[in-house]
Amino acid sequence: MRSVSEAIAARRSVRRFAARPVDPELVRELVALACTAPAPHHSRPWRFVNVASRAGRERLAEAMAEAWLADLQQAGRPVQEVDRLLRRSRGQILEAPALVLSCLVLDQAKEWPDARRAAAERDMFMQSLGAALQNILLAAGERGLAGYLKGAPLFCAGAVRQALDLPPGWEPAFLALLGYTNGGATAAAREPVDAADFLLER
Repeated sequence: MRSVSEAIAARRSVRRFAARPVDPELVRELVALACTAPAPHHSRPWRFVNVASRAGRERLAEAMAEAWLADLQQAGRPVQEVDRLLRRSRGQILEAPALVLSCLVLDQAKEWPDARRAAAERDMFMQSLGAALQNILLAAGERGLAGYLKGAPLFCAGAVRQALDLPPGWEPAFLALLGYTNGGATAAAREPVDAADFLLER
């Protein structure tokens, strides 16, 4: 069994999966482990949606494509590039063996009278969601799965919310796309990290 350090070091964002389904019970196990992440105020500010049905994925892909198309056109991106990006995103959503939408809920966040502290409160909760998603990726790896995170829902939250008919207060954040890898794939080596490049000593 790998140590925690080995599992962290071995994690990679994998975007190509084998045509093998992921058991819904396995998704539930991963979500349960996600919910052990640290969170502010003894809360559990995460909700997850297993987008398993073809109809749900079609609605989600269409809604996100419409929102992204408007952004790309506003940015003046070439038509061919727009088409390529939208086709790739649609394929990712429709073809991932498991597609899990993470959402942030702020019902247990403290209300602050000023913008500075309100922003800090929200940041605490969002960073907690990041910890929950890391739990999912590491636990998935332990179970023979790989995957990656897609932050596109953050840019079209209203469209995602409507497409999946989310409950009030569920704020769409990242998609976790998970699946089994094709046999023989090896993880690309990472360059060694020098902690001094990222760490100040005081």
